[in-house]
Amino acid sequence: MVFGDAKIMQREYPKQPIVGVAAIIVENGKMLLIKRGSEPAAGKWSVPGGVVELGETIEEALIREVMEECGLKIEILKLIDVVDNIIKDADGRIKFHYVILEFLARPLEGEIKASSDALEVKWVPIEKIGEYNITNTLHKLLKKHKRRLQLL
Repeated sequence: MVFGDAKIMQREYPKQPIVGVAAIIVENGKMLLIKRGSEPAAGKWSVPGGVVELGETIEEALIREVMEECGLKIEILKLIDVVDNIIKDADGRIKFHYVILEFLARPLEGEIKASSDALEVKWVPIEKIGEYNITNTLHKLLKKHKRRLQLL
């Protein structure tokens, strides 16, 4: 897809995997969640994040995405996981393919508010996240790292 001189990344049925970033923001036993406003997984709860833009570092992308979605300035602490999010359509064709770098982060300043493609944003106690309609990616993260995150 081309608009003017800029090439726009094709997210649905891409030709190659797309690099994404996600912020696992934990404070006082709670994790910051957003309700997704766009596909994949529109309407489900997840963590803030998005796609790395051309010329942007992964850290810059993460800081930008959290500010755009939640109005929060963060400090990135460390990489905690790298996951594949591959979603196929009914015919078995790959509709979405993201490689997501998941970073632990802490809030620095700002009041949380939903904006950009987040429908809602809220702090949720880590032990109650399973009660929400969460994305498969967040489910996998919690299964793998829940104990460690509860200690933060």
